[in-house]
Amino acid sequence: MQQLIEKAAREAGKILSQHFGKVSTEDIEEKTANDFLSFVDRESESIIIRIIREQYPDHAFLAEESGQSGTNARFCWIIDPLDGTKNYLSGVGVFAVSIALREDRQISHGGVFDPLRNEFFYAERGKGAMLNNSSIRVSSKSDLGEGLIGTGFPFKSKKLLAPYLRSFKSMFLECSGIRRMGAAAIDLAYVAAGRFDGFWELGLNEWDIAAGSLLIEEAGGTVTDFWGTDGFLENNYLVASNGRIHRQMLAHTRRHFPDYINVYQRGKK
Repeated sequence: MQQLIEKAAREAGKILSQHFGKVSTEDIEEKTANDFLSFVDRESESIIIRIIREQYPDHAFLAEESGQSGTNARFCWIIDPLDGTKNYLSGVGVFAVSIALREDRQISHGGVFDPLRNEFFYAERGKGAMLNNSSIRVSSKSDLGEGLIGTGFPFKSKKLLAPYLRSFKSMFLECSGIRRMGAAAIDLAYVAAGRFDGFWELGLNEWDIAAGSLLIEEAGGTVTDFWGTDGFLENNYLVASNGRIHRQMLAHTRRHFPDYINVYQRGKK
């Protein structure tokens, strides 16, 4: 499975690298407010699906641009062909391809590929996480005050900007630094590799975080929603860390988003 995911990610990465810095404004579409795509997203997604379908023609797919396809209840590929589209279209070199396999309602394999840095992050459930075939582990910091934390702004959920900014302020005042990369797959891969000590964001989609969340878990870290449950793939509120500072991070997200968990839990009943 690793070879298949890496092949698909690298082939998609070739497309991204080939067109990076060359996409004209006429080729850019705005799907929704502040959410963009181009022919590059579609070409990248198309080649990923084609490569996987050649080997697994009966599997289902959930892809950012083409949506849900197939009816296989057991195996579903979750694909973000270009995470960090706004960066990419603006010539900012922080973007990635993200591919995950959901098996029996659980993410079993995941890969994140950064084509500009030639970094392929891969994880298989129960077998650890790797960067270019070398094992990786989360950081060992146990104090949020020493931590470098990643985040993402709620550009699709601006009504939640006020509580997000409150969480940002309180997190910023306690940690040693915050970075905003603009590509959640990269942020999560960096937590898995020990480059970041934690990450939090809301309003993410499953294709943004499926592969990266498995990377972190297999590298020894922890991934939950803002309230410490495992519902992050469903409710899109994600906190990821090396595990050692997770409770300290949750203290900030719980404090500033106290009501949303009640809404979410009522919806699950």
